[in-house]
Amino acid sequence: MKSNDWLHGFRHSSPYINAHRGRTVVLTMPGDAIEHRNFINIIHDIALLSSLGVKLVVAFGGRPQIQSRLDDAGLESSFARGLRITPDNHLPMVMEAIGGLRAYLESQLSMGLVNSPMHNARIRVSSGNYVTAKPVGVLDGIDFGYTGRVRRVDTRGIEQLLELGHIVLLPPMGYSPTGDAFNLSYEDVGSQVAAALQAEKLIVFIDDEGLLEEDGSLIRELSARQASERLNDNAVTGHDAALLKAACDACVKGVRRAHIISYVEDGALLEELFTRDGSGTLVSGDNYEQIRQARVEDIGGILELIQPLEEQGVLVRRSREMLETEIDRFVVAERDGTIVGCAALYHYPEEGSGELSCFAVDPSYRRAGRGDEILAMVEKLARGQGVHKLFVLTTQTEHWFRERGFVPTAVQDLPGPKLASYNTQRNSKVFYKPL
Repeated sequence: MKSNDWLHGFRHSSPYINAHRGRTVVLTMPGDAIEHRNFINIIHDIALLSSLGVKLVVAFGGRPQIQSRLDDAGLESSFARGLRITPDNHLPMVMEAIGGLRAYLESQLSMGLVNSPMHNARIRVSSGNYVTAKPVGVLDGIDFGYTGRVRRVDTRGIEQLLELGHIVLLPPMGYSPTGDAFNLSYEDVGSQVAAALQAEKLIVFIDDEGLLEEDGSLIRELSARQASERLNDNAVTGHDAALLKAACDACVKGVRRAHIISYVEDGALLEELFTRDGSGTLVSGDNYEQIRQARVEDIGGILELIQPLEEQGVLVRRSREMLETEIDRFVVAERDGTIVGCAALYHYPEEGSGELSCFAVDPSYRRAGRGDEILAMVEKLARGQGVHKLFVLTTQTEHWFRERGFVPTAVQDLPGPKLASYNTQRNSKVFYKPL
């Protein structure tokens, strides 16, 4: 029998396609990825993203290529603080290696063979002096020479190219007003450019499937705060620490999501962007904002949030005593110490279903996607509890739920205990969503 798995996946990718169209995504590509046999598949995936209307910036590195060029010239490399020291006599070889990589990437993105995934792609690739750099200088008595850091990003110039549909290619080089060129780390370029553009996502390629725990298991998700704590505790070391710091810094500066994914695994980029579970490690933005399990000390904030909705008849009234006994069922969205959203999940294990209840978002944050983020958290918790069907009772927000995959059902379809307590005077409509 012919498998239709591809059809199912293609249909379910449409919400993600719509969500990413017109958004800016910054990709950071290490030189090791460019030499890997899977790189041609990454090129094809970049072409596909471009054809789907994603605005792409590619910041690439060239450490192995630079090392090879210096070795050929008989020059010895030195490193400190994870950075290559670039004396003036090394700079020409660095520029030569990076220039060759830029030309190679442009050639790969220009492919259009009839029998290739890039047939008729006609991708326009642009690069230039969009990164102003400054020297690292002397640290711990070590002169880093022409090794630099990002000083300023020409966001207007990059955005104009993105609006024209170009892929913007950024080498690990920056230039100064004095006419000097500096060797930069590609992680710094990617992170700083993503932050300057307020990009929707920063994609960081790595040789593993993502960041790993000590036992080798994949770390699926970290908030910027959790990522910073791991870095401070030296729980992540080596080059992985530099990559995580780049992701964390970008999120703190306004990038909503950073994704650390594999350049070895075919399709990791598409899986991360177009499937629910993704393929690597997600670092989420705003370390002063988080969606988490509620605690007893949140009760005051929850009551303040839901009271106006209770008075309007949107929510069923809940006493402080009830909240105290059911607080473990709640999740909250906290921003800078204030509860700006909440929801509760009631599990009915015999029916394999769960109820989304007491769903509230502060009016000031309803257009910022907080409701969607809280719903995603509840759905994640529900799946973890074995819930196959999530239902909600509502009197005034029918269309919001329908737009998010909930479909109407009869009151009689409610789980037995919920049906027995159904308030006919409220006459709430019932909607469910399969998980």
